[in-house]
Amino acid sequence: MNPLSLPRPEAVIFDFDGILVDTEPMHYEAFRKVLEPRGMGFTWKDYVETYMGYDDRDAFREAFRAKGTGIDAVNLAELVVEKSRAFHDGLRNGVSPYPGAVPMIESLHADGLPLALCSGALRSDIDPILARLGVARCFPVIVAADDVRKSKPDPESYGLAFRKLSETYPSRMTIPEASIAVEDTPAGIRSAKGAGLRVLAVTNSYGAGELSGADWITDSLENVRIDG
Repeated sequence: MNPLSLPRPEAVIFDFDGILVDTEPMHYEAFRKVLEPRGMGFTWKDYVETYMGYDDRDAFREAFRAKGTGIDAVNLAELVVEKSRAFHDGLRNGVSPYPGAVPMIESLHADGLPLALCSGALRSDIDPILARLGVARCFPVIVAADDVRKSKPDPESYGLAFRKLSETYPSRMTIPEASIAVEDTPAGIRSAKGAGLRVLAVTNSYGAGELSGADWITDSLENVRIDG
């Protein structure tokens, strides 16, 4: 795609998995390790089409629903912990950022633009990766799965991220439409749009046609420039 110039927003809210780092295969493998010994599981195709964009709780709920059974809160919590352990085991092999992601974050932070992270991942999954990438200091606001009751595509997480940014920068934030969310999934786009944000979609996980609900689409953050 050609270079893309965006009007300067009041703030930028980044998704995490699929935007900063390519961790979706690691999440899929962690789900597989937890579910397959229980006679359950889903294919990579199913993960991309159905589960990607869910937080861990809703992904497990959907897996059990697809199996024709339910899951109580105690067992759900245990599965989430087990899956997190499996994910952290996978992190030992390292993780690489998507091209352009870290330079964009560093540049916007250096320019004084308020930044936030809005993710369906657990905070315990997010923090070690941000530390490895050296960008934890760039995000004064982080909303993780631990912070909300409903995962994307529900707008709760992006709504909370915007409110926290407004509390952190009360003189600089006005309306959600003046800020931009950076997403890679249809569920994430619906969540951000539901919270009133404009959306830049990156085709890291889905094709442009599936991300058509976004305001702008690019194939890489390397191609994006924020004006002003």
